[in-house]
Amino acid sequence: MPNRLAHETSPYLQQHAGNPVDWYPWGAEALQRARAENKPVLLSVGYSACHWCHVMAHESFEDEQIAALMNRMFINVKVDREERPDLDQIYQTAHQMLAQRPGGWPLTMFLSPDGTPFYGGTYFPKTARYGMPGFPDLLERIAAIWRDKQIEISQQNEQVIAAFARMLPGAGAHRSQLDDAPVRAALDGLRASFDARLGGFGDAPKFPHPTDLELCLRAYARRGDRAALEMAHTTLAHMCDGGIYDQLGGGFCRYSVDAQWMIPHFEKMLYDNGPLLGLLADAWLATGDARFARRAEETAGWIMREMQSPEGGYYSSLDADSEHEEGKYYVWTQDEARALLSAEEYEVAAAHYGLDHAPNFEESRWHLYVSKPLAQRDEPLLASARAKLLAARNARVRPGRDEKVLVSWNALAMRGMAHAGRVLGRDDWIDSARRALEFIRARMWQAGRLVATYKDGKAHLNAYLDDYAFLLGALLELLQARFSVADLEFAEELAEVMLEQFEDKQAGGFFFTARDHERLIHRPKPGHDNATPSGNAVAAWALGRMAALTGDDRYARAAERTVELFFPTMRQYPAGFGAMAIALEETVVPPAVLVLRGEPGALGQWAGELARELHPDTVALAIPDGTAGLPPVLDKPRRPGPVNGWLCRGVTCLAPVMNLAELKLACKQPAMS
Repeated sequence: MPNRLAHETSPYLQQHAGNPVDWYPWGAEALQRARAENKPVLLSVGYSACHWCHVMAHESFEDEQIAALMNRMFINVKVDREERPDLDQIYQTAHQMLAQRPGGWPLTMFLSPDGTPFYGGTYFPKTARYGMPGFPDLLERIAAIWRDKQIEISQQNEQVIAAFARMLPGAGAHRSQLDDAPVRAALDGLRASFDARLGGFGDAPKFPHPTDLELCLRAYARRGDRAALEMAHTTLAHMCDGGIYDQLGGGFCRYSVDAQWMIPHFEKMLYDNGPLLGLLADAWLATGDARFARRAEETAGWIMREMQSPEGGYYSSLDADSEHEEGKYYVWTQDEARALLSAEEYEVAAAHYGLDHAPNFEESRWHLYVSKPLAQRDEPLLASARAKLLAARNARVRPGRDEKVLVSWNALAMRGMAHAGRVLGRDDWIDSARRALEFIRARMWQAGRLVATYKDGKAHLNAYLDDYAFLLGALLELLQARFSVADLEFAEELAEVMLEQFEDKQAGGFFFTARDHERLIHRPKPGHDNATPSGNAVAAWALGRMAALTGDDRYARAAERTVELFFPTMRQYPAGFGAMAIALEETVVPPAVLVLRGEPGALGQWAGELARELHPDTVALAIPDGTAGLPPVLDKPRRPGPVNGWLCRGVTCLAPVMNLAELKLACKQPAMS
């Protein structure tokens, strides 16, 4: 019989609905039963695309004897970290406290009935290996500790709660103390760990770190920092040529297991590909490297083809596994490829994709990467070979697709699609982002609040800071791609909820959960980036820009207070604060605002040309004459000529400009601190 997870929206929870484990989703029912029976909670956190989550499920959660142990001694709770990032943040942090090492997925935590953790780990094998105990032995040991040492556990729990309280940022800086020193220190830290030969930061495994790469590109655009540009260019070039990039289908995998970007962990996440798409467009602008525009086109194509639902929202991820084997969908033998291609096609494809080298994957198989640059004369042959290989791959058993729609991840994808579409002149990408936005407004905006997740017609769960902040950031990009008063009004509604429900009005900054959210053992206020940028950082950046567009000083003050709060920590430990460093830059030197007013046809031409000329600290809106309902900052008077441009930096505005070439020159002037 299916367990309680059968009725959940999460595909990850549904994957465990047939387990013999008596699983509960997180909620009051499970915790009340734990209190009533004085049993510890076994909390298992994972996500549907996670390879080791599947391994532990197959080894242990599908095993009748292990399930019987779990059911007898524990109240078992299964959590999708993508639907409940609040719980994942808390218990990953707790794992790091208790185990003194980083966590990961699957996360396996043992909790007192009040939710306080007292022991934890990640993946545990069925039998002892890898220096870890077997899972059944661990269950017996933890049950005995709970039975015999509840006083000691209670004392440790008090220390854990006190440690959580100490993790909230302390007193912030005064506005007068803010400068760009943490930005320069963060770039220095990236230089120190930069792999100049292969790109990326540090050794294997290598992750994309889009926010750090964005910081590098901004350093070049703002200050002409060529070393920063080189870090971004080298890293993105090796990623685009490596196996972390899907050379046939487009899109990036989550990370590379080696330093060469050769063999990925094969899951493909929406939250990586949205930001990387925007970065590719900016890297193409900065370097002229055609491969970045090509990979942007392929990645946007993959997002629209495989990750956008018929309703408009973007799906979450593709699994690493198919047919219970990681990477099976993506890898090749020479004989498979040779049988599909003509001799001429195979010769070109084998040289380009490394099939003429030694196998680079298990069991004498090849995962494709760019081994040799392509001669222009061979482009038609590679195009036909690629199409044949992709068609054959499409006929294989596909990796599972997590079809839930998350506001925060959709927002990252929308922002990337809209930005790349604006820079590269692709209206279809902007249209795709708008479809996702309309889906969220129709299905996930309810009674003036966002809900976090949607699947199969059901939207639920309180939205988090990231949902509001990232969506506000996406709207700011969509407004630049195609102005809409309704979008600006929606952005203001989101900002109001952020100020009302998430802002810490005493200390500054934003909590991850809303004021009326379920009470948990900790209410975090994260400033560091993780796999996605810090919600506090994006909130500060987006609210600063909203203040520039609306003239509402409340937005500016909330943004400043957030940056002030985290500034002392950034100054002391700049690593991991890439998004906050970008927010800091725009707090020290507010963004420029360019307002174009005029006739729609000419307005589109000006906006298209300027999209490739603007500094990253410029917000540019093209608003047709006669548009009603604008805030005074944007409501410019009609003047002679087809288009007029108003450029303001802070409180300094140029006279209206009627000449496009003159406006381009004015926009190229850097912001001055």
